[in-house]
Amino acid sequence: MRYRGVECLNCGHPLDLTDRFCAYCGQINTTKRLTLKDFLSEFVLSVFTYDSRFWHTLKDLLFKPGTITRYYVDGKRFHYANPFRFFLSASIFYFIIVGLFSFFENENVRQGNFRVFGDGKETVQEEQLDQIFQDSILTHLEGAPPLINDDITEVIQEAKKEAKKSNQAKKRRDSIKASNGLPYDYVPEKEMDTLFALESFFTKFQLFQEFYRATDISDTDKALDSLKYSKSKTNVWLYNKTEAIDRIEKNPLRFLNYLASKTPFFIFFFSPIYALFFWLIYSKKRANYMEHLVFIFHIFSWVFVVLLVCLIPDKLLPTQNLFAGVLLTLLGPFYFYKALRNFYKQSRVITLIKFVFLNIVFWIGTSVFALIFFALTAAFY
Repeated sequence: MRYRGVECLNCGHPLDLTDRFCAYCGQINTTKRLTLKDFLSEFVLSVFTYDSRFWHTLKDLLFKPGTITRYYVDGKRFHYANPFRFFLSASIFYFIIVGLFSFFENENVRQGNFRVFGDGKETVQEEQLDQIFQDSILTHLEGAPPLINDDITEVIQEAKKEAKKSNQAKKRRDSIKASNGLPYDYVPEKEMDTLFALESFFTKFQLFQEFYRATDISDTDKALDSLKYSKSKTNVWLYNKTEAIDRIEKNPLRFLNYLASKTPFFIFFFSPIYALFFWLIYSKKRANYMEHLVFIFHIFSWVFVVLLVCLIPDKLLPTQNLFAGVLLTLLGPFYFYKALRNFYKQSRVITLIKFVFLNIVFWIGTSVFALIFFALTAAFY
């Protein structure tokens, strides 16, 4: 009491001596000068105050599917972290940890700590390093949520097909020269303008790509001048993409890491679209659109928390990501079903029907939206 004042030192709001905290800004009402003991006490208190909300959210998220959303929607929010912030924190933290694991594993390979085969005398050769790095990235991606794993795998397979086509095209260009003596099929810009828009786009892109590989000219202005093409925004952007594709072919793992780092933002932007289907099929319930969105972010947060919990056990097992895969496969559907039951309070039969429908919508919507999102991401790489 002897240190309390009649005015908040932070915002100047008038206080009574009985006020422990400022009613306007929340700062403690004290005029006592700062000491080391007070500083340490305040630091410890702030950490445990933050952690209490974090641990309360984590505990209910793991063991009370759907109930945490019901509590939050009903206004019991003091003990819970913001669902949107918690989701971003959990997902980004997961990819940071995975990235650190990949970094140290790749460093061991680069420093010569190779895996030994057979009698122990034969080690991995230099030309096998790229495959080791790729396997390391793919192994980590296998432990990601199903939508991440499927989408990234699809991107990888498409990249492999395109690389194969590119190598075949390169061999043809090297063996067969065009009639005009150039190592690429040149099409004048005036002739290009007579083609349909989509055909013109892809023909021009193929020309720029072949020209870049034949001449290795990275300067866009110089390249367009050599091709006698105008420096329009489309031509400049399109030629820059040929250089980006070359970077992807030279270092595909860096591009895969780039795509993987965008996954939390992909889920963040996909969630509002997915929430529309919840809003439609639960139209008779009193939950509004934002409450459906909170429910979805809690579900995705649970997935990333499970993946974080499984990181260490998976590292100890001989087959990496086995623990996370089994846990998500067995518990994922059950958790989602229980969350629907606990939050929306409908019968088992109705919940099961909607559970199946929402899963179908989820996989179709994820595939379509992922192709669009990752295509846009690659376009600005």
